[in-house]
Amino acid sequence: MVTLAEVAQHAGVSASTVSYVLSGKRSISAGTRERVERSIRALGYHPNAGARALASNRSNIIALMIPLRTDMYVPVMMEIATAVATTARTHGYDILLLTGEEGPDAVRRVTGSGLADAMILMDVELDDERLPLLRATEQPSVLIGLPADTAGVTCVDLDWSATGALCVEHLAELGHRDVAVIGEAPAVYERHTGFAERTLDGLRSRARELGLKVLHRPWEGGYDAMAVTLSRIFDERPRTTGFVVQNESAVEPLLAVLRRQGRAVPEDVSVVAVCPEQVAVQASVRLTSVAVPAQELGRHAVQLLVGKLDGRETDGAVLIAPELTVRASSGPAPTAP
Repeated sequence: MVTLAEVAQHAGVSASTVSYVLSGKRSISAGTRERVERSIRALGYHPNAGARALASNRSNIIALMIPLRTDMYVPVMMEIATAVATTARTHGYDILLLTGEEGPDAVRRVTGSGLADAMILMDVELDDERLPLLRATEQPSVLIGLPADTAGVTCVDLDWSATGALCVEHLAELGHRDVAVIGEAPAVYERHTGFAERTLDGLRSRARELGLKVLHRPWEGGYDAMAVTLSRIFDERPRTTGFVVQNESAVEPLLAVLRRQGRAVPEDVSVVAVCPEQVAVQASVRLTSVAVPAQELGRHAVQLLVGKLDGRETDGAVLIAPELTVRASSGPAPTAP
């Protein structure tokens, strides 16, 4: 294993100079820094993590609390986590993965033990019980999600309220007056998960302004459950011609049951989805959709967190504007017979 002394000898400098290059604690001339960095690369030197942590009083680790729930779409969660990990590495940080089910206990463990320098939290609820602990500690943190009260925290998220409004606006422009929302599993709403609640609020508010009727139905899973859900929707609102889907797993069951019922997409009903781009373009009917910017959320969260670690004030909410892409699943509302 290559030592710091061997790097110093190879570069023709003192061991303390190599240490200063690595830590950035003192100004080193560009020429000397370049010589040391060349020697580090040539010898394949990796600083000892424990020694570095002792010297800098930092672990160079970011804790990421990720939800692993059966009612959440795991591929999106993992795409965000991957973006967090790769972006963190570019800033010299590694990731400690925690499961969201631990809740406040995990926050206490990280903030009280020095396991990590900072935290990124996902699966944020409107009244998230982790927030009082985050506000009470000096350890930097960033939420991927928006609680009801953003005071004293830093958040980044898609603007879910605007997302819901954008979906219903598109259907209204096409002449649809009765819209049904196929939502997340009931447990997601029972937890008051921010993204689901805000999408629904934004959609309903804009629908009222536009004079549209909206019916919301959570979906637990399965083709049979989708068939029952659609039957109830059309029994209650027989003139329903527009669907908004905010549940990636519901996309194919919805399209399949509509086909089985003899309802063509988009001739008889239009479908707009809030989902990853890949889900939209690989569906049996290419879906008009608002994409979930998973990678952008992960990258932005790390950048905000690194700014806090470097002493920059970044409290507040950063909202990413939604973009709707029109594809084959949406069209003019059918003319009433």
